[in-house]
Amino acid sequence: MALGLRQFYMKTNNNLYEEICSINNLILAWRKARKHKTKKDYVKEFEKDTLGSLLKLQKELLEQTYSPQPLVTFILRDPKTRKISKSAFRDRIIHHAIVNIIEPIFDKRFIYDSCANRIGKGNLFALKRFDEFKRKVSQNNTRECFVLKADIKHYFQEVNHEVLLKIIERRMNDKEVICLIKKILANLAVNRGGERQKSMPLGNLTSQFFANVYLNELDYFIKHKLKVKYYLRYVDDFVILHENKEQIKEWKEQIDEFLRNCLKIELHPDKSRIILLSQGVDFVGFKNSYYFKLLRRRNVNNMKRKVEMFKQSLLTKEKFLESFNGWNAYAKWANTFKLRKRLLSLSSQ
Repeated sequence: MALGLRQFYMKTNNNLYEEICSINNLILAWRKARKHKTKKDYVKEFEKDTLGSLLKLQKELLEQTYSPQPLVTFILRDPKTRKISKSAFRDRIIHHAIVNIIEPIFDKRFIYDSCANRIGKGNLFALKRFDEFKRKVSQNNTRECFVLKADIKHYFQEVNHEVLLKIIERRMNDKEVICLIKKILANLAVNRGGERQKSMPLGNLTSQFFANVYLNELDYFIKHKLKVKYYLRYVDDFVILHENKEQIKEWKEQIDEFLRNCLKIELHPDKSRIILLSQGVDFVGFKNSYYFKLLRRRNVNNMKRKVEMFKQSLLTKEKFLESFNGWNAYAKWANTFKLRKRLLSLSSQ
């Protein structure tokens, strides 16, 4: 190691940046970034000299010359239309390296019912918690239960970087880490007019993590300021269950005011409403009611389309089974026994 890099280590007061830059952390980050992607050309190119490539990244980090490569943006229409901005493989390694080290600092501050992108959590965890909440609020389905089903308007496009950085800086004061995060945030997609768009790019691991950091402020407001007991959040979708509709209406107004004033975002006017549980509440991919769970219509139609593609030889058997088995494992959490049996039968005709 060059003398300048040794001096860097000696002079750093806070060791978070050192931990991010450590070769052991970069190796771990590389392993996570390559998972399920080992056949991709960009991974093979990086791995022509894996150690050399990682050492080059480490050197750039330590000398603070690292700069992310431009994002590649494309449209994904499965299951719904989304604009995905993909980082270069070397940058994804950096994203993992950052999250490896700073996630534990923030995760211990997250509420129990923040369900997305966390170890041991996920949409099935959220689904089970929703079931627990609805039984308690409805007293085992013996009284009415109202649900505020809410969505943040254009969440990833509207996240305020200044607000996010202030939230991060409250939990850690490592200037080198903050500088690196700023570089990640500043690497924005460019629209057709050549203008950089303000956003957190969908597709980045750091975006998923920062989404939880940002909305943890909302979680604390709802749980500790409003004292809401039955609250669940999955990324920018959240639900509140209560027996009193007027109380939920009051909370909804307070939440929207908090979001506008403190986080510079707002509730989606069309997707945030108070619903009777008996009408069915769309949450984490299922339509949830007192006695049943149904899959979203687009989820079912998407699988039907893949069955037809397989029958027309537009999908290989390997690709179809991979897709169907994943869907089947997910769909079994809803009342879908006959549907799953029918689709499997259709695919074998």
